[in-house]
Amino acid sequence: MGLSRKNNSQTPMARRAGEILSLDEGRCFGCAACVAICPVDALDLSDLLVIIDEPTCTHCDLCIPACPVHALFFDKTETTTIPPEVKNK
Repeated sequence: MGLSRKNNSQTPMARRAGEILSLDEGRCFGCAACVAICPVDALDLSDLLVIIDEPTCTHCDLCIPACPVHALFFDKTETTTIPPEVKNK
């Protein structure tokens, strides 16, 4: 059973607060399993590397388990800075 494109009329999932879909370029070998399963065409393949259209991504999470090498993951967009006085306690 191959991967099939989902119906684009699906209701998008709620976006994960403060996270973006990211790619580990060192792992991705361009199999396009994630591209095939994305219901909103937020992923594309260019030169055997996945390109993520983050504004289009609905964070439905379908692509993450579809990747055989675990190259896709959600990453925090904001970093928390710990003030030196708290860090050194």
